[in-house]
Amino acid sequence: MNASLSDTLEGGEMLHLPARVTHARRGGIRHAFAYRVDYLLLDPERARPRAFFSRNRFNLTALHDRDHGGPRGAGEGAKWARRVFANAGLDEISVALMTQPRFLGYWFSPVSFWLALRGDRLLAVIAEVNNTFGQRHSYLCHHPGFTPIAPGDELTATKVFHVSPFQDVQGTYRFRFAISTAGTAIAIHQIDGTEGLIATMHGDFAPASSMRLLGAALKRPGGAMRVIVLIYWNALRLKLKGAGYRKLPTPPENEVSR
Repeated sequence: MNASLSDTLEGGEMLHLPARVTHARRGGIRHAFAYRVDYLLLDPERARPRAFFSRNRFNLTALHDRDHGGPRGAGEGAKWARRVFANAGLDEISVALMTQPRFLGYWFSPVSFWLALRGDRLLAVIAEVNNTFGQRHSYLCHHPGFTPIAPGDELTATKVFHVSPFQDVQGTYRFRFAISTAGTAIAIHQIDGTEGLIATMHGDFAPASSMRLLGAALKRPGGAMRVIVLIYWNALRLKLKGAGYRKLPTPPENEVSR
């Protein structure tokens, strides 16, 4: 691809990412797993529909504005992301979303990423985190002055949102982002004393043609439904290892933290 990432997406193209996702829990009870997850990178307002992809309509895969940006189930999509970036002092950007799409109408994405782009420069990221209890919180990640985020740069945020019932809501996140037209590598390291978690996602992009979307559905049937099953399966494995269960705490008042 010769065009910049923002130009590619603003032109209506959509990229498919068969990402390899890994989780490794550190501390007294260790647990690790890895699996493939199909993400899409797109400009939500410009991506062209395909035979197996639609926006705000039922299809094999689909993106619905209400699934992202703002209150869970009542989102505003890219309009919300632009507002969050602008309120932080960043405008005149292209906004892209990297997420797991709906699969036959079913939606769940543990984490999606809103990207603020200028050409191939990544200026800020909103990590939109969803738990299995119907809640959402987002972390806005950027350098002072919105200098470009380079591979290897580390951005930090205080953990304020309940994700796993086997971990406390405390500690610090360390984010690393490497995103280009070729592919992506994201690492999230959650540190809480001697406890913590390392999560990574990496893979190569390819044009999200109809045949590629169909092929992904055949290779990994169920899409988001498969992901939720894997989450509960690994929760059971952790419980059997003796991990203590935490009650659901009150979510943070602010929908976005830095």
